[in-house]
Amino acid sequence: MSEGAANAPRRALCRDCLTEMEPRAQPMRCRACGSPRLVSHAERETLSIAHIDCDAFYAAVEKRDRPELRDKPVIIGGGVRGVVSTCCYVARTYGVRSAMPMFKALKACPDAVVVRPDMAKYASVGREVRSLMRDLTPLVEPLSIDEAFLDLTGTSRLHGATPDRVLATFARRIERDIGITVSIGLSYCKFLAKIASDLDKPRGFAVIGRAEAVEFLADKPVGLIWGVGQVTQEKLAGEGYRLIGDLQRAEETDLMRRYGTEGSRLWRLAHGVDARIVSPERETKSVSSETTFDIDVSDADALARTLYGLSDKVSARLKAAELAGSTITLKLKTADFKSRTRARSLNEPTQLATRIFEAARELLLKETDGTAFRLIGVGAGSLTDAQNADHGDLADTRVVRDKATEKAMDALRGKFGKAAVVRGIAFDPAPKKG
Repeated sequence: MSEGAANAPRRALCRDCLTEMEPRAQPMRCRACGSPRLVSHAERETLSIAHIDCDAFYAAVEKRDRPELRDKPVIIGGGVRGVVSTCCYVARTYGVRSAMPMFKALKACPDAVVVRPDMAKYASVGREVRSLMRDLTPLVEPLSIDEAFLDLTGTSRLHGATPDRVLATFARRIERDIGITVSIGLSYCKFLAKIASDLDKPRGFAVIGRAEAVEFLADKPVGLIWGVGQVTQEKLAGEGYRLIGDLQRAEETDLMRRYGTEGSRLWRLAHGVDARIVSPERETKSVSSETTFDIDVSDADALARTLYGLSDKVSARLKAAELAGSTITLKLKTADFKSRTRARSLNEPTQLATRIFEAARELLLKETDGTAFRLIGVGAGSLTDAQNADHGDLADTRVVRDKATEKAMDALRGKFGKAAVVRGIAFDPAPKKG
């Protein structure tokens, strides 16, 4: 909460021109540039754990690249049977939300511009943002393509500025150099930093300090605690714990008797106690891609063609992240919404589209018995460094050719666009089961 402890003396930092000043009256504006975007908090200059979250990331990238969309409601997703991946803040004013079925989103906002997601582009922009984060501190813990925790403890001498000022400068640089915006939460622990980054979106900068943590959390629903989903919320509510303040008033030993170690975790977080460190070694568990069909599909050839396109996307993301996977997973959802997940292990890790597709198609052929599917997806798991991948052996000499072919294709796509080279499988039916 950017106002902090009510009566504590504090200076204000202008996020637009970085001027610092003593506050005189409310509402405040910067005396240097007139901006109302000030950060004022008694603990502002002493806190160093941050959560940075790009604002409506996919939509922001599309608006950056297509200025004509700037003031329009934009939905990232696809197909009347699909769901909303994300949407811009204009679309959100109409009630559009992530994971909403596309038909509901378009009913709520019929004038929305729907853009198919371009994950390779978003991953590229995400890497740019991540690189600038690492200019601030080596302690960057990615949570997803567009958000991360940072620990700036001990970096003031390096930057010649306190963490709050460094972060404000970072936000300006992201807008200037990359053309999107971020929201920042600053606190003394990860739990509260992540909560803070949601308080003032978009282009936000909010601070939650130690002095106010317990009071700030008291009237918030227990669902604000990470790991507490809908089922757990209902269970806690049934036993009288609807608000975090209810957990604060309980004895830790009583919560432990009821919920085991989870009870202790809930009690500690309710009191703003979170000892987790910012770990730059946080690993991506899998890389995947999926699509929902506009019309249910049962034809094996059509499914295989779609599967190859998804395998190609997974391959591109693995290559971009310098990763490879040794477990390939096929995901299917039937017309009646029942999910099927099948997986197989490879002899060695791969990041090649052909190898991912071949393993996934083997799994697919066992499922194509006339069943109609509304969704298909493929993923690579058990990830490792790319240098461990696709070496082949005496029994598998084709891998050298496959690597050379894909390297040439990737080079052409990088120069002329993704559609410059397309394999025949994208057009021709795959071999029939038989």
